[in-house]
Amino acid sequence: MKGLWLENNQLQLRTNIPIPQPPPGEALVRVLRAGICNTDLELLRGYYPYTGILGHEFVGVVAQGPENLVNKRVVGEINAVCGKCRFCRSGQPTHCENRTVLGIVNRNGAFADYLCLPIENLHPVPDNVPTEVATFTEPIAAALEIQQQIPLSVNQRVLVVGDGKLGQLVAQTLALTGCDLLAVGRHRDKLANLEARGIKTGFVEAVTDRAFDISVECTGNPEGFAIARRALRPRGTLILKSTYAGNLSFDVSSLVVDEITLIGSRCGPFPAALDLLAAEKVDVQPLIHATYPLSDALAAFEQAQRKGVMKVLLEIS
Repeated sequence: MKGLWLENNQLQLRTNIPIPQPPPGEALVRVLRAGICNTDLELLRGYYPYTGILGHEFVGVVAQGPENLVNKRVVGEINAVCGKCRFCRSGQPTHCENRTVLGIVNRNGAFADYLCLPIENLHPVPDNVPTEVATFTEPIAAALEIQQQIPLSVNQRVLVVGDGKLGQLVAQTLALTGCDLLAVGRHRDKLANLEARGIKTGFVEAVTDRAFDISVECTGNPEGFAIARRALRPRGTLILKSTYAGNLSFDVSSLVVDEITLIGSRCGPFPAALDLLAAEKVDVQPLIHATYPLSDALAAFEQAQRKGVMKVLLEIS
């Protein structure tokens, strides 16, 4: 089969990769569509020493697996867990000590004709959700994780820093809580996507210092972190949704003095994400910049790395 292989920070489209054979408890999925995300780009830059097939945002059709899933469109949670460690036993499987992670840690990913995942990771896609829309299930679930971690109310002032792919989804999902939300960025056309959904937006220069209860950093760069930090009132909460390829420097003393809560946030609930897509409460169509066939995956990655580009999809089969 074909697959996009990462090794030593170099991408190669290989055509002779063996089709994986699912072990007991796993299903073989024929990939239909997959999305390039910032984590893929960070892996290419050396964020984590991964070797193998990239990709973790996907929609596919079950080729081998339980009868009730065969030939059904599915999306899949990316953490394959042991079920036995202290985190699995305590209901925190995304922190499994023995996990593999699709396209990120010791498990080949979705930029290939086929992939394998545990059956329990798979979720059927509602019939009314188009395939290209369903590729956003994983990042929408990640955005929803914020609401799993902290309570949100109409009285809280919330800032989202970043108008890229992740910032757009975080802002849309947070807006559903009714909180007093402001999303900021540097691109008028991207902010217009949020304004069209009734979300208040602005440029980053307009952020008022020490005015927000919660800030969410979605840029993955030090400047975005600095903006999110200085926007917080004392005892505010700073949520990090981005991975960083390099080290991040910041004033730790200010976090202590202001008693700031710092929260890392990543994987989230797939069923809730699919429900939002089925109910059309989140609009992802404006975020799709381009679609490439898998055979042009190298060109797709070049496009995805250009400044200002939103989501680039790969059409696998």
